[in-house]
Amino acid sequence: MNQQSKFTPACDENIWSLDPIIEWLFKLGRLEQDQTKFVQALSEKILQAGAPIDRLSIMLPTLNPLFRGTSATWRKDTNKTIPFLAQHDIENSDRYIGSPFQQLSETNRSVRQSLCELPENAHRAFTELAEDDFTDYYAMPITFTSGLGSAFIVATKSIDGFSPCDIKNLKRLRDYFAPSLEVYSLRFLSTSLMTTYVGKRTGEKVLSGMIRRGDADTIHAALWFSDLRNFTHLTETLPAKEVFAMLNEYFEFVSAAVRARGGEILRFIGDAMLIVFPISSDVSKKSACNAALESAQDARATLAVINHLRKRKKKPLIEFGVGLNVGEVVYGNVGAPDRLDFTVMGPAVNRTARLESLTKKLGHDVLVSKDFSDQIDYDTISLGLHSMKGIVEPQSVFAVSNVSEHI
Repeated sequence: MNQQSKFTPACDENIWSLDPIIEWLFKLGRLEQDQTKFVQALSEKILQAGAPIDRLSIMLPTLNPLFRGTSATWRKDTNKTIPFLAQHDIENSDRYIGSPFQQLSETNRSVRQSLCELPENAHRAFTELAEDDFTDYYAMPITFTSGLGSAFIVATKSIDGFSPCDIKNLKRLRDYFAPSLEVYSLRFLSTSLMTTYVGKRTGEKVLSGMIRRGDADTIHAALWFSDLRNFTHLTETLPAKEVFAMLNEYFEFVSAAVRARGGEILRFIGDAMLIVFPISSDVSKKSACNAALESAQDARATLAVINHLRKRKKKPLIEFGVGLNVGEVVYGNVGAPDRLDFTVMGPAVNRTARLESLTKKLGHDVLVSKDFSDQIDYDTISLGLHSMKGIVEPQSVFAVSNVSEHI
């Protein structure tokens, strides 16, 4: 399908100029950190310069466990740019197989196609544009120094399609904005990797400059600490693959429950999780505590369904305890000069973990501190004072009435 367009008009002396676009790229465009906003502004600048474009897309690859890449597509008729996240399995889909993007990716060569004279077996990427009155399509590869590749794709509804001078200008324009796009791509890649491996909050701190040993920050939040039951026994008796599958299933449904109510997994500690529900000017202490407790309720409801299916498959049940507290979390860089880790610490964290460790002993799967109990809109049951490892004074421990049943 890499056919030359039927359009062959000669270059016009009044061809649109790249100068205002290049000036914008070097002054303002290179500073834009959002792909969608960059594509929107770039498209408007190209249109203002007089280029016959009616659709423009920029596609970027990324390293992310959920997404293969990102794209942003602008249309002249709406003057809007729509972002899109491509799943990893997109390469097995009909939208990708046989598409011009597959051809571009595999050959690293531009794809040009007249949309007025399509072959019978033309891919839907072409036929859908033709049905929408587009007349010419041009896709160009952009190769980064890292080896990752991007794509710059334009289409027009002009009766004459793209002229040779249009194509020449578009190629030159691609070469001018490619360095800015590579910087953006690397920034997006860094953010994606940091979010994936250390979490959104910690990743933002690292990328903003909190990278020296001893740098630390404090969060005021409702705190969640959970831990799987009998995990050591499971690791000794189950194949590693099955243990990992169980862990991932557990982490996934807990993450879904807490994220829906504004929580964030701050740290994985083996089979345990430390989760925060930050208190801020927009989220009160009371709201954060209620959100944490309701997330625990949601997670337990999901777990009941999951365990029902696991029981039918004769797989070990997933059981875990949750300690809920409210207070301060101090987290920051500790370690050797050239090998650091973000560690979470503080009395509130210790007490939250100790609450979780009491869940099995006291026969309740969710336990909360007195400070937490005082904040929530739920009735609590006092379980008395209990000694906690590393804490001098015995601590008041509470269960919540409607989450006190065993899983």
